Amino acid sequence: MKTIPVFYTISDNYTPYAFVSIQSLIDHADPKKDYTITLLVQKISDEHKKSLEGMSTNNIHVHVFHIDDDMVKPIHKGKENYLRAQFFTMSIFYRLFIPELFSQYDKAVYLDADTIICTDIADLYNIEIGDNMFASCPDLSIRYMPLLQKYIKECQGILPAEKYINNGVILFNMKAFRDKHFVDKFYYLMDKYHFDNVDPDQAYMNEICEDKIYHLPKEWDAMPNESIPEIENPKIVHYNLFFKPWHFADVQYAHYFWDVAKTTPYYNELKKQLADFTDADRKKARADLEWMAKKVDMIVAEPNTWAKVKQHESVKID
Repeated sequence: MKTIPVFYTISDNYTPYAFVSIQSLIDHADPKKDYTITLLVQKISDEHKKSLEGMSTNNIHVHVFHIDDDMVKPIHKGKENYLRAQFFTMSIFYRLFIPELFSQYDKAVYLDADTIICTDIADLYNIEIGDNMFASCPDLSIRYMPLLQKYIKECQGILPAEKYINNGVILFNMKAFRDKHFVDKFYYLMDKYHFDNVDPDQAYMNEICEDKIYHLPKEWDAMPNESIPEIENPKIVHYNLFFKPWHFADVQYAHYFWDVAKTTPYYNELKKQLADFTDADRKKARADLEWMAKKVDMIVAEPNTWAKVKQHESVKID
């Protein structure tokens, strides 16, 4: 039986959220289909590894994969690689290497760990995307946040800004990534220009694959957004940016998370995280959005922005 490959990339402290996400996937999986779930990590405790791999069933196989240090060595802890202007985590880049690391697959699904799956993930896997490099949803938050509009237009140089995708949910054309040597292009651009971004991995995928991205319907990546009502019947909920249900009780789509979380061994730990997250913590999380705005202004002034480089060199894969 052909397996449906699904990938996550996590750090050890994200184990509880990954567990809840995988449980939601299992809850909606077809017992007549086969699924292989692989979690890419650099370091993970034995306890967490056992916990995650213990989720395996007869038709769902969960594995922890230790990513090779040499592959990520060129990615240094420079300021340009800090996620959303505030912290650095190597795991955000792991997804870029999935097609190279798993050459046995020509197609695969990638999911961020802060997602809840509300349908059979095979429905996403079976979408035909032609010769596009990957499929993802345009990031709806961009059209309601002037600072992100400015970032996409003036720093990234992608127009219209609304076509900029969020890469928390990806349907990979794995073969195309290998055939087009995506990783080589990524390393070349990163080493030559050291682009400063608020979303390092996502920026590279948008730029290198521009015009070769299949846009999925918005239901496949429903994200909390205070500017718009919840999307009805989302297929995947993605708690993007700073407003996580384990930190904010009133975040949109929170019930999807807690309905699954309460069935897992991490429920009490997650409820404690919510209780321990103070008003001061919540204020700081909202202030991070203001820091993003300042970061965008700094990036615009950089000598090498994507928009400036594209005036004299193509960054896209042909």
